[in-house]
This record gives sequence, structure tokens and C-alpha cells, in this order.
Amino acid sequence: MQLDLTIILIIITVATTIYGWNNDHLQTRWMFNPYAAHHARQYYRFLSSGFIHSNTLHLLFNMIALFFFGDVLERIYVHLFGTWGLAFYLITYLLGIIVANTRTFYKYKDRSYYNSLGASGGVASILFASILYRPTSSICLYFAICLPAFILGIAYLIYSYYSGHRKGDNVNHDAHLYGALFGIAFTILIRPVVVLEFFERIKNFNLYEFQFLSVFF
Repeated sequence: MQLDLTIILIIITVATTIYGWNNDHLQTRWMFNPYAAHHARQYYRFLSSGFIHSNTLHLLFNMIALFFFGDVLERIYVHLFGTWGLAFYLITYLLGIIVANTRTFYKYKDRSYYNSLGASGGVASILFASILYRPTSSICLYFAICLPAFILGIAYLIYSYYSGHRKGDNVNHDAHLYGALFGIAFTILIRPVVVLEFFERIKNFNLYEFQFLSVFF
């Protein structure tokens, strides 16, 4: 049986995260510390930080999102690009993690106390790439209240932008925002026609027929 790339990424991330919980040295070495990345040239942290998480809830949230949206995008990419689709999928995820950390890097490169970790940037990249292809699909919050993907995407971008300018919730909103923006940009780069398809689907979308409550509610 051949495992999907999404499943392989989830298995690797879960394994490295659990190992990190039991190995403080690895956790410290892998988390994104902009100061260490800049002054000690530990640039690997841009990527390694995406394979460890702070706690079970953090890990579950990211991996569940990756499972659902990653599976959709992986199938779309393979359908459109064949074997190259797997490479594009990996780039969307892995480079999404790296790019998501760039704003944080320049913001905190001279502050040794700041640390960040998690795959949220890569997951956001995958999420928004899939939204470009399926803007009118249903995304359900807590499996109850559902919204069209493009509406939730817009709300996500606005929330991440404004939250990134506030302090105090210990969430790297900049990583969410820049990961999402990379997912959009890279998707358009490899297939520009997706922009026209995106707006065409929205134009034909009937909000009044949309089911806002999940069948599980």
C-alpha cells in the first residue's frame, strides 16, 4: 500500500514532536529562535521548527488541518501536474514553513528571548492553496458552524494581520499570515489560470443555498 505524501508528513511530524517532548536538547535546538538563526547562523531553524510542537493540542490542530486540506491539495496537484504535483506539494508545505518565519526573523533577530515552533505556517500555505482551487467548498469550525472557504480565508487573513500587531497571546500570527500569503503566491506562480477559475467559481456561488450548519450539529 502506497502512503500519501500528506500522511508521511504527518507521521514524521508526530514522531519528531513526541521525540522533542522527551528530549529538551532537540526541542531547544530545533525551535525557531531568530537570534540564534541570525547571530549563530543556525538557518536550519527556519525549517526544523515546523516539525516540533509545544503541546498535544497544538500538534493535533495542525495535523488535523494538514490531513484534511493537505489530502485535497495533494490530489489536485497530482491530477494537474502528475509526478511534478508531489514536488509542488512539498514545496508548498516546506517552503511555506520557511517563508512563514521570515517576518518573525527580521522582527526578533536581536532578541534572544523569542522562540517559536509549529507547522502552522506550512499548514496555512496548504490551506490557502486549496482555497484557491476550491473557494466555495465548506469549512466547518468545530464540526458545527460552516463557512464558504473563501469567506473564512478572508477573515483569517484579516485576523492574522491585525493580531500580528498586538502582543500577549503567545501566538505567532505573522507566521500564519506569511504562510498563507506564500501558499497563494506559489499556487498562482505554478498555475496562473487558477486566479480566473477562483473568481469564476465565486461569481457562480449562491450564498443562499449554502449549508451553514454541519450535518453533525
